[in-house]
Amino acid sequence: MGARKRYFTALKGRESGKEYSPDEVRYVCEFDFGPLEVKYDYEAIARDLTIKVIESRGPNMWRYKELLPIVGEPTVGAQAGFTPLVKADRLADRLGVTGELWVKNDSVCYPTLSFKDRVVSVALSRSKEFGYKIVACASTGNLANSVAANAAAAGLECYVFIPHDLEPGKVLGSLVYGANVIRVDGPYDKVNRLCSEVADKYKWAFANVNMRPYYAEGSKTMGFEIAEQLGWRLPDSVVVPMASGSLLCKIEKAFNEFKKLGFVENTPVRMYGGQAEGCSPIAQAVKKGIDLIRPVEKPDTIVKSLAIGNPADGFYAARSIQDSGGFSENPSDEETVAAIRMLAECEGIFAETAGGVTVAAAKRLFDTGKLDRKGCTVLCITGNGLKTKECLDGQFTTYDAIAPNLAAFDKLFDSIGNGHGAAVPKAQPALA
Repeated sequence: MGARKRYFTALKGRESGKEYSPDEVRYVCEFDFGPLEVKYDYEAIARDLTIKVIESRGPNMWRYKELLPIVGEPTVGAQAGFTPLVKADRLADRLGVTGELWVKNDSVCYPTLSFKDRVVSVALSRSKEFGYKIVACASTGNLANSVAANAAAAGLECYVFIPHDLEPGKVLGSLVYGANVIRVDGPYDKVNRLCSEVADKYKWAFANVNMRPYYAEGSKTMGFEIAEQLGWRLPDSVVVPMASGSLLCKIEKAFNEFKKLGFVENTPVRMYGGQAEGCSPIAQAVKKGIDLIRPVEKPDTIVKSLAIGNPADGFYAARSIQDSGGFSENPSDEETVAAIRMLAECEGIFAETAGGVTVAAAKRLFDTGKLDRKGCTVLCITGNGLKTKECLDGQFTTYDAIAPNLAAFDKLFDSIGNGHGAAVPKAQPALA
């Protein structure tokens, strides 16, 4: 695949505005010590990218490639993204929503069933352009799985660093790809600090450390897809689970870029965030009406994928929520589990705990009137429930095995109907 025109022109300090060459590996501004953003040439993009061009391309995140920071064609994650946007009418009924309710379902994102496949596709494609042979990450699970899988497919050596108490399914989901899985005794924030030191010493491409400016841009594709799948219009509200806060910020950036390019009308979108009660520094700031993020030293929640006590983009996420007129909620673990079951029972979507937070937060927001039941709302589901099935232990009862005959089933069915009020189905005509 040959080289293409470069549409990103610089890395820019988010606060200082200082610009740096995108050909340097740099992720912190030397003036404000804050994160770097990718700067694009939107005039050049507008000349080459149209709705017709986008719709002519394959169903993956790279249909928006002019708005992503790689130089050549993508070399990693060519099939990631373009996940379903599901009209959730039965869930809407359960939540009392009279407007439109949609679920952006990244629990089926390729290849590792989470939205992290989007960010990793960009980070590793750019890492290969820089010539890196070893890639790595600090992760609460989903990112580790995605880096491991995509590195394997790209022929890259891989190291993933995770908290020691991660869910077994997510540990296995990295080991199976042949990655070097490094368990660290401590919460995610300590893992992340260690990875900054490792990145500096060993000069590896860490997806969410020295490749972070590129990595973070991959999240925009979820926002691009929402707008396109709604028929080139924006929702009134979006509810996003928050760990670092980056996903919420990037979805908002995606909407603003589509407005800038004239792909959608310039209508406001309220941004809403969800965090677990046991680790909710961004949600607490929003509830208090401030943008000062107070770190959580020891997260205490089953929602390990969101358990980042000192979120890198927390300040910006809080500001985006407040400036847009949105709000944030921090449901309990019990509410989160109930919401996982509700989404599964209503829409047949099995979300991991972060998705449970999204639905539980939305329920609170609808119930308190912070989120308009009459509008068009999108709930972002970011990972698959098979990764965190431990949270459902003890939630269900199952029937004892029965003998393989109709009499045994009749007896069981009668007990089910008598015990739970189940209606006996009408006789069905025989199939031809």
